[in-house]
Amino acid sequence: MSQKADAGDACVLVADRGAVRVLTLNRPRRRNAIDLELRVVLAERIEEAMADAEVRVIVLTGAGGVFCSGGDISTMSRQSAERTRPRAEAAQRIVRAIWSGPKPVLAAVEGFAFGAGAALALACDQVVAASDATFNPTFTRVGLAGDLGVFWSLRRRAGLAAARRLLMLPRAVGGAEAVKMGLADVLAEPGTALETALADAERLAAGPPLALAAIKELLVEGPSDPYEVLAREVDNQVRLFDTDDFAEGVAAFHERRPPIFRGR
Repeated sequence: MSQKADAGDACVLVADRGAVRVLTLNRPRRRNAIDLELRVVLAERIEEAMADAEVRVIVLTGAGGVFCSGGDISTMSRQSAERTRPRAEAAQRIVRAIWSGPKPVLAAVEGFAFGAGAALALACDQVVAASDATFNPTFTRVGLAGDLGVFWSLRRRAGLAAARRLLMLPRAVGGAEAVKMGLADVLAEPGTALETALADAERLAAGPPLALAAIKELLVEGPSDPYEVLAREVDNQVRLFDTDDFAEGVAAFHERRPPIFRGR
């Protein structure tokens, strides 16, 4: 894996493994708790990866065996709405970058994913959880309701009843239960969440970028009206049928070889 030019003490480390960009939350002494700097830098790094033509998939993980312990409470105190709004908007910028970008984003979760850390993981397109990982949307323990898209992603993943209960009565959910509930998609052995996520990321990186972007867009932004979904599916197919990637896929099928997709 090639390391980018970040300093070792940067709050987000950047490394590339082929077409996969790995972003590592790097505040291990604070269990990768999210302060204002990390909010801003992580959003910037995700936006940069989305705009980089050499990157096809993004993986988020945490340093020191912990994904993210949540918001950094040591940096929080009672303050006015005028001071709070920029901090809250900086958090939402991260999720907007994940949801609006065309490239799949995977979370590799070891250790804790608490509060904002749980919300960050759930906002990703796929979550790989170590069997000893722990998810817990702990927002109410400090008198908050939640952000980073948790009201959308938790409900979409676990259903309304489970989302309501977890947000109102937060509790620790282990890796195996997280997969069973839909909070996570893949269960990995302890210490192997990143490698497991990278294996899926490499498969995605070899896939058709335009089709994957269309799938992601329709799943994230798709209308609730099922008939509108049908219309959007037609629009996607009409556009994708006239691409080099589709022609390559058909040719590879007939020639019995793996396709090489170029995002054109």
